[in-house]
Amino acid sequence: MKDLIIKNGLIYDPLNNIDGEKKDIHIKDGIVVEKVNGDAKVIDASGMIVMPGGVDIHAHIAGTKVNAGRSFRPDDKLEECNEKRTKLTRSGTGWSVPSTWATGYRYARLGYTTVVEPAMPLLKARHTHEEFLVTPIIDKAAFPLFGNNWFVMEYVKQKNYEKLAAYIAWILKVVKGYAVKIVNPGGVENWAWGKNVNSLDDHVFHFEVTPREILESLSKVNEILKLPHTIHVHANNLGHPGNKEHTLETFKTVDKIKPKQGRKSVFHLTHCQFNAYGGTTWGDFESGAADIAEYLNSHEHLTVDAGQIIFGKAATTTMTADGPWEFALHHIGGTSAWGSKPGIKWINGQVEGESGSGIVPYLFDPKVAVNAVQWAVGLELMLLTKNPWQIFMTTDHPNGGPFTSYPQIVRWLMDKKSRDDILLNQCSPKANTKSQLRDIDRELTLGEICTITRAGTAKCLGMTDRGHLGRGAIGDVAIYNLDPKKIDGHAIEKAFTLATYTIKDGQIVVKDGEVVASPIGKTICAEGKVKESVMEAMLEDVKAHWRNHYSINFNNYAIGEYYTPNMKIMNGT
Repeated sequence: MKDLIIKNGLIYDPLNNIDGEKKDIHIKDGIVVEKVNGDAKVIDASGMIVMPGGVDIHAHIAGTKVNAGRSFRPDDKLEECNEKRTKLTRSGTGWSVPSTWATGYRYARLGYTTVVEPAMPLLKARHTHEEFLVTPIIDKAAFPLFGNNWFVMEYVKQKNYEKLAAYIAWILKVVKGYAVKIVNPGGVENWAWGKNVNSLDDHVFHFEVTPREILESLSKVNEILKLPHTIHVHANNLGHPGNKEHTLETFKTVDKIKPKQGRKSVFHLTHCQFNAYGGTTWGDFESGAADIAEYLNSHEHLTVDAGQIIFGKAATTTMTADGPWEFALHHIGGTSAWGSKPGIKWINGQVEGESGSGIVPYLFDPKVAVNAVQWAVGLELMLLTKNPWQIFMTTDHPNGGPFTSYPQIVRWLMDKKSRDDILLNQCSPKANTKSQLRDIDRELTLGEICTITRAGTAKCLGMTDRGHLGRGAIGDVAIYNLDPKKIDGHAIEKAFTLATYTIKDGQIVVKDGEVVASPIGKTICAEGKVKESVMEAMLEDVKAHWRNHYSINFNNYAIGEYYTPNMKIMNGT
């Protein structure tokens, strides 16, 4: 692979305070360097913008739940979404839940090079890593699920933070995970008994711990282990009217947690749009985004991603480890190829003593008042939150819509005229009267877009080797044919839909929107360290209860190194 020089492009690199400066980028052996000496391939990026490769902080792209979604949706295979086989690429299909090969190709065409799978059941980790191995180009990381794990709740009940830390560290190592994921803490365990939790202080059956205690304990342990990312939380009461109050109370729960050295944040709330609702019923449903953004604007220890919804020509496939929510959505109005009707299709899953899941197809319709308000909420969150380092662009793929919709969202964020056109001409009038979106004049700059899709997400994840173009960064670069002086909504969406170049580790993988190379990226993992004596004591506890809790032998639980032949460990400081 030849060294590479990108010349004459306008560089957007917020982590290095570069905002549209004409500057050359030099890459040697897959790493950004000060200068390349000797023979090198030159890319002339005149009239184009240059950014680090995109870093998606939250997208369900691999694992048993995702694969179940694929088989669950024969109607998801839209003709225009079929990937045709070429000499370099494989065929693939799927609109909201693309096949593995298609997932890698489509992210690369968007200029993305790193993606996080945010909900990996521990016992199903092997499947997740098998799919990672056949998802080309992008680097991947997976977040193991801890919020309803029996061993976690037992240590929380005992307030034994040393052993809880040891358990988290052990799991991250044996399942090749990256961060602590919490979904509807306590509620998924209660769902095994047909119940849920409604507040942070409800009790989890048979463990007598509360969601608040689970969040507080895992927050403390995450900082003890000095993991690169904060706890990554899918809050209780997702999707329900009035849940903004629960979200604000959840934020307050971690106010006193001190962050590890090297970052300000201690807590990340994912797909915040689904937890930013006002009202008391579906009848008076309204946006609560302003209250959430106001809290974020005065509390720098919190980060969120948006979970923006997309109005689709077809149903998306909602999937989550929050089993009770999917049951509720199933009755609200699941979707099939024949239209919306409650009770059409629903999958419920339970993974022994670790976690659960659910899947329901759903169509977001701009003429449906609730859906229209939901669309406005996500945009409000991203526009009202002042600090772009605290909020990131996602769709909670595929829950709000497929990641291939990102260029539309960028257009709405950068061009008020484009979003007003949707709000006033396509949406139910409730989107206008029940949100503040029409009154928001802010249009994000290219530097802010770079932050919420690359620099900010990489920093939040603690992935210090990416999200920027400074010396020592990996050679992940996206080049878009866009003149900052001549942009409108159409030009923005067109440019971000197909990168002119995507470069992965110094290798050109996309040129003029076409995949020209298909390497398999790295699997990124994190490890925390605890005293050996504490680790041994914790493992004695686990082994003593294993036979009663699990259907497999203890020695078969860990993922072999052959599942991660190209692994990179990203430790905290």
